Amino acid sequence: MQIIKSIESRIYVIRGERVMLDFDLASLYEVETKVLNLAVKRNLQRFPEDFMFQLTKVEWVNLRFQIETSSLQAAESSGNLDIIKVNEKHGGSRYLPYAFTEQGVAMLSGVLRSEKAINMNIAIMRAFVDVRKILIKQNNINEQLTEIKERIGEHDVQLNELYDAMENLIDEKIAQLKWNDRERIGFKTKGQ
Repeated sequence: MQIIKSIESRIYVIRGERVMLDFDLASLYEVETKVLNLAVKRNLQRFPEDFMFQLTKVEWVNLRFQIETSSLQAAESSGNLDIIKVNEKHGGSRYLPYAFTEQGVAMLSGVLRSEKAINMNIAIMRAFVDVRKILIKQNNINEQLTEIKERIGEHDVQLNELYDAMENLIDEKIAQLKWNDRERIGFKTKGQ
Protein backbone atom coordinates (compact mmCIF):
# COMPACT_ATOMS: atom_id res chain seq x y z
CA MET A 1 0.00 0.00 0.00
CA GLN A 2 2.93 2.33 0.74
CA ILE A 3 4.28 1.89 -2.79
CA ILE A 4 0.83 2.71 -4.25
CA LYS A 5 0.72 5.96 -2.23
CA SER A 6 4.25 6.77 -3.43
CA ILE A 7 3.19 6.17 -7.02
CA GLU A 8 -0.02 8.20 -6.64
CA SER A 9 2.07 11.19 -5.53
CA ARG A 10 3.95 10.96 -8.85
CA ILE A 11 0.83 11.10 -11.01
CA TYR A 12 0.29 14.59 -12.40
CA VAL A 13 -2.42 16.14 -14.54
CA ILE A 14 -0.94 17.70 -17.66
CA ARG A 15 -2.97 18.70 -20.73
CA GLY A 16 -6.02 17.22 -19.03
CA GLU A 17 -4.40 13.77 -18.77
CA ARG A 18 -3.16 11.89 -15.72
CA VAL A 19 0.49 11.17 -16.50
CA MET A 20 3.75 10.01 -14.99
CA LEU A 21 7.08 11.54 -15.98
CA ASP A 22 9.98 9.60 -17.46
CA PHE A 23 12.36 10.25 -14.56
CA ASP A 24 9.77 9.10 -11.98
CA LEU A 25 9.12 5.93 -13.97
CA ALA A 26 12.86 5.32 -14.36
CA SER A 27 13.28 5.72 -10.61
CA LEU A 28 10.47 3.25 -9.92
CA TYR A 29 11.83 0.74 -12.47
CA GLU A 30 15.33 1.27 -11.02
CA VAL A 31 16.87 2.20 -14.37
CA GLU A 32 18.39 5.43 -15.60
CA THR A 33 16.04 7.88 -17.32
CA LYS A 34 18.33 7.69 -20.36
CA VAL A 35 17.90 3.89 -20.55
CA LEU A 36 14.11 4.16 -20.26
CA ASN A 37 13.93 6.82 -22.99
CA LEU A 38 16.24 4.82 -25.29
CA ALA A 39 13.99 1.75 -24.89
CA VAL A 40 10.98 3.91 -25.77
CA LYS A 41 12.73 5.44 -28.80
CA ARG A 42 13.61 1.95 -30.09
CA ASN A 43 9.85 1.16 -29.92
CA LEU A 44 8.46 4.56 -30.84
CA GLN A 45 5.62 3.08 -32.94
CA ARG A 46 4.15 1.71 -29.66
CA PHE A 47 3.86 5.22 -28.18
CA PRO A 48 1.49 7.50 -30.11
CA GLU A 49 0.77 11.00 -28.78
CA ASP A 50 -2.10 9.83 -26.58
CA PHE A 51 0.31 7.39 -24.86
CA MET A 52 3.34 9.68 -24.50
CA PHE A 53 4.27 13.30 -25.18
CA GLN A 54 7.16 15.59 -24.40
CA LEU A 55 6.49 18.52 -22.08
CA THR A 56 6.91 22.08 -23.33
CA LYS A 57 9.29 24.42 -21.51
CA VAL A 58 6.35 26.25 -19.93
CA GLU A 59 4.73 23.01 -18.75
CA TRP A 60 8.04 21.80 -17.30
CA VAL A 61 8.73 25.07 -15.47
CA ASN A 62 5.20 25.09 -13.98
CA LEU A 63 5.41 21.43 -13.01
CA ARG A 64 8.87 21.82 -11.46
CA PHE A 65 7.52 24.66 -9.33
CA GLN A 66 4.63 22.43 -8.17
CA ILE A 67 6.95 19.49 -7.46
CA GLU A 68 9.44 21.61 -5.53
CA THR A 69 6.69 23.37 -3.57
CA SER A 70 4.98 20.12 -2.59
CA SER A 71 8.32 18.50 -1.75
CA LEU A 72 9.30 21.51 0.37
CA GLN A 73 5.97 21.38 2.24
CA ALA A 74 6.32 17.62 2.81
CA ALA A 75 9.92 18.05 3.95
CA GLU A 76 9.05 20.88 6.32
CA SER A 77 6.12 18.99 7.84
CA SER A 78 8.23 15.86 8.36
CA GLY A 79 11.29 17.84 9.44
CA ASN A 80 13.40 16.18 6.71
CA LEU A 81 14.77 18.72 4.24
CA ASP A 82 16.86 16.05 2.47
CA ILE A 83 13.81 15.21 0.33
CA ILE A 84 14.36 18.37 -1.70
CA LYS A 85 17.62 16.96 -3.08
CA VAL A 86 15.59 14.32 -4.92
CA ASN A 87 14.14 16.99 -7.18
CA GLU A 88 17.42 18.76 -7.73
CA LYS A 89 18.70 15.87 -9.86
CA HIS A 90 15.91 16.53 -12.39
CA GLY A 91 16.76 20.19 -12.81
CA GLY A 92 19.97 19.77 -14.82
CA SER A 93 18.62 17.67 -17.67
CA ARG A 94 19.26 18.97 -21.18
CA TYR A 95 16.01 17.47 -22.45
CA LEU A 96 12.44 18.16 -21.53
CA PRO A 97 10.87 15.15 -19.81
CA TYR A 98 8.39 12.82 -21.44
CA ALA A 99 4.97 12.29 -19.91
CA PHE A 100 3.34 8.85 -20.13
CA THR A 101 -0.42 8.42 -19.88
CA GLU A 102 -1.91 5.33 -18.27
CA GLN A 103 -1.87 3.57 -21.64
CA GLY A 104 1.75 4.61 -22.18
CA VAL A 105 2.78 3.20 -18.83
CA ALA A 106 0.98 -0.04 -19.69
CA MET A 107 2.86 -0.12 -23.01
CA LEU A 108 6.16 0.23 -21.12
CA SER A 109 5.59 -3.25 -19.72
CA GLY A 110 6.13 -4.59 -23.22
CA VAL A 111 9.30 -2.57 -23.68
CA LEU A 112 10.94 -3.05 -20.27
CA ARG A 113 10.96 -6.75 -19.48
CA SER A 114 12.85 -7.02 -16.19
CA GLU A 115 11.05 -8.58 -13.24
CA LYS A 116 11.32 -5.29 -11.34
CA ALA A 117 9.70 -3.44 -14.27
CA ILE A 118 6.84 -5.95 -14.48
CA ASN A 119 6.12 -5.82 -10.72
CA MET A 120 6.36 -2.03 -10.67
CA ASN A 121 4.08 -1.80 -13.70
CA ILE A 122 1.42 -3.80 -11.86
CA ALA A 123 1.73 -1.44 -8.89
CA ILE A 124 1.49 1.59 -11.18
CA MET A 125 -1.66 0.25 -12.85
CA ARG A 126 -3.19 -0.27 -9.41
CA ALA A 127 -2.29 3.30 -8.49
CA PHE A 128 -4.00 4.64 -11.63
CA VAL A 129 -7.08 2.57 -10.76
CA ASP A 130 -7.07 3.95 -7.20
CA VAL A 131 -6.82 7.52 -8.53
CA ARG A 132 -9.73 6.83 -10.89
CA LYS A 133 -11.82 5.46 -7.99
CA ILE A 134 -11.07 8.57 -5.93
CA LEU A 135 -12.11 10.81 -8.83
CA ILE A 136 -15.33 8.83 -9.33
CA LYS A 137 -16.14 9.20 -5.62
CA GLN A 138 -15.38 12.90 -5.82
CA ASN A 139 -17.68 13.26 -8.84
CA ASN A 140 -20.45 11.44 -6.93
CA ILE A 141 -19.96 13.75 -3.96
CA ASN A 142 -20.04 16.79 -6.28
CA GLU A 143 -23.28 15.53 -7.86
CA GLN A 144 -24.81 15.02 -4.41
CA LEU A 145 -23.76 18.52 -3.34
CA THR A 146 -25.31 19.98 -6.50
CA GLU A 147 -28.54 18.10 -5.80
CA ILE A 148 -28.57 19.36 -2.21
CA LYS A 149 -28.02 22.93 -3.40
CA GLU A 150 -30.89 22.59 -5.86
CA ARG A 151 -33.16 21.22 -3.13
CA ILE A 152 -32.18 24.04 -0.80
CA GLY A 153 -32.94 26.48 -3.62
CA GLU A 154 -36.37 24.89 -4.07
CA HIS A 155 -36.96 25.04 -0.33
CA ASP A 156 -35.97 28.72 -0.31
CA VAL A 157 -38.57 29.42 -2.98
CA GLN A 158 -41.21 27.47 -1.05
CA LEU A 159 -40.30 29.22 2.21
CA ASN A 160 -40.52 32.61 0.51
CA GLU A 161 -43.98 31.69 -0.79
CA LEU A 162 -45.01 30.68 2.74
CA TYR A 163 -43.69 33.95 4.19
CA ASP A 164 -45.54 35.93 1.51
CA ALA A 165 -48.79 34.04 2.23
CA MET A 166 -48.38 34.62 5.98
CA GLU A 167 -47.75 38.33 5.39
CA ASN A 168 -50.87 38.52 3.21
CA LEU A 169 -52.95 36.84 5.95
CA ILE A 170 -51.56 39.20 8.56
CA ASP A 171 -52.24 42.20 6.30
CA GLU A 172 -55.83 40.98 5.72
CA LYS A 173 -56.34 40.49 9.47
CA ILE A 174 -55.01 43.99 10.21
CA ALA A 175 -57.25 45.45 7.50
CA GLN A 176 -60.25 43.59 8.97
CA LEU A 177 -59.48 44.90 12.47
CA LYS A 178 -59.15 48.43 11.15
CA TRP A 179 -62.46 48.05 9.33
CA ASN A 180 -64.24 46.85 12.45
CA ASP A 181 -62.73 49.61 14.61
CA ARG A 182 -63.45 52.46 12.22
CA GLU A 183 -65.67 55.32 13.20
CA ARG A 184 -69.13 54.67 11.77
CA ILE A 185 -70.80 57.29 9.66
CA GLY A 186 -74.37 57.68 8.62
CA PHE A 187 -77.68 57.30 10.46
CA LYS A 188 -77.64 55.68 13.82
CA THR A 189 -80.51 53.56 14.96
CA LYS A 190 -81.44 52.94 18.54
CA GLY A 191 -79.75 49.52 18.64
CA GLN A 192 -76.36 50.83 17.77
